[in-house]
Amino acid sequence: MFSRYFFFAILFFILIHAGCSTSRHRAAEQEGWTSLFNGRNLDNWMVKIHHHETGDNYARTFRAEDGMIKVRYDGYDHFNERYGHLYYKTPLSHYHLKFEYRFLPQSEWRTDAPEYTIENSGIMYHSQDPRTMPKEQDWPISIEMQLLAGLSDGNPRTTGNMCSPGTHIFYQGKLDTRHCINSTSKTYPPGQWIRGELIVHGDSLITHIIEGDTVMQYSKPQIGGPVVNRYAPDQKIDGKPLTSGYIALQSEGQPIDFRNIYLKVLK
Repeated sequence: MFSRYFFFAILFFILIHAGCSTSRHRAAEQEGWTSLFNGRNLDNWMVKIHHHETGDNYARTFRAEDGMIKVRYDGYDHFNERYGHLYYKTPLSHYHLKFEYRFLPQSEWRTDAPEYTIENSGIMYHSQDPRTMPKEQDWPISIEMQLLAGLSDGNPRTTGNMCSPGTHIFYQGKLDTRHCINSTSKTYPPGQWIRGELIVHGDSLITHIIEGDTVMQYSKPQIGGPVVNRYAPDQKIDGKPLTSGYIALQSEGQPIDFRNIYLKVLK
């Protein structure tokens, strides 16, 4: 008797949860938001992983499970700098992106990945088309909204930072050639779902938001600088404004989950 009641209780919880998710999805659509992830598969997304051709989702690095996009490394025998990115199919210019992310504990990190990749991932935007990347190109020419979680040392570690593989930005009114610039966010632990937002107005103003707080703003993203290797020369025209490009979720050696990925196109 107890087992039957337990079964129906679980079934009731699942149905209520599904109903709430459907209601949120419909409300978002009515407000002009589009869901970029259908919760079931990676249709409308493209994979590019270092050392592999575009479209090769090595060892199912990116997978759709439990209504989430998961980054996992359980099929890897060694990491071998297999930095990867999952690109939404359509280039974008003016938009508002909302998403949630959750890092797994540090114990799940690939110990043969570089140490800086611990509790580290990101959202790339204004990225080059992954089909223009040679097999051995390590990072896409793009701007990154870097996502980090706090470490066991207890030191502050901001998230929603800016990093710039093969690019530069204007920060606080002047050209800033640093590869990464920290935001003003709080430190969040792994295992916790964090709400992030990225608001992009072409190459004029970019805003990073974490848990409802604006943590960084900058402008004039453009091609230039290092931290991208073995690219096709015609793709890296230094000084060229980045007014549009692809969005991508990053895999960098640390397991991470993404969910509730919504986009609103802006005028």
